[in-house]
Amino acid sequence: MDVPRLHVITDETVQDRYGHAALARLALAGGADAVQFREKRPWTTGQLVDVGRAIVTACREANAVAVINDRADVALTTGAGGLHLGRDDLDVASARRILGAAVLIGGTANSYDEAMAVADTDVDYLGVGPVYGTRSKANPAPVMGLETLARIARGTPKPVVAIGGVTAMRIPETMQTGVHGVAVLSDVVIADDPVSSTRACRAGLPG
Repeated sequence: MDVPRLHVITDETVQDRYGHAALARLALAGGADAVQFREKRPWTTGQLVDVGRAIVTACREANAVAVINDRADVALTTGAGGLHLGRDDLDVASARRILGAAVLIGGTANSYDEAMAVADTDVDYLGVGPVYGTRSKANPAPVMGLETLARIARGTPKPVVAIGGVTAMRIPETMQTGVHGVAVLSDVVIADDPVSSTRACRAGLPG
């Protein structure tokens, strides 16, 4: 499975109009080829599975990839096509044993050294940032900037997906660093028109 170029991350905490599944459908209508279901509140596994299944269904209908954040068990149960692991989540080798070779697994990196270490594991792509800063995390890592992002993209053959403050206006300069794709949250999720905002992000990407 190819690594998607435009990941839209769902978030119910930065706005109060749409739930995760509704955000997924809007992003897919705008051309996202991956939706990451990220929920940091203390939901039960059952709640995560119910919403994850709705997102997986929407992604399958749109020929896109549903990515579950953090939880390999939820990814397995819902039949998601991807799993994104944070720095403190299950190790990649264990996640691969659970999910098999067909599921995309991404790993998080917040620095050059960390990115190189993650690239040496059995991940399919690296989620690297925050590139510009982010409002979606309470305690974000230091801003990385384009120079470090470019160094990471040059340093590994694995696809790099840039995250953290990425907007439609910033995508062209972000892509010039040599990354494979981008992950967008606020620019879509809190937009007046998430479909149009996703289309604007899509327009800045190749393919």
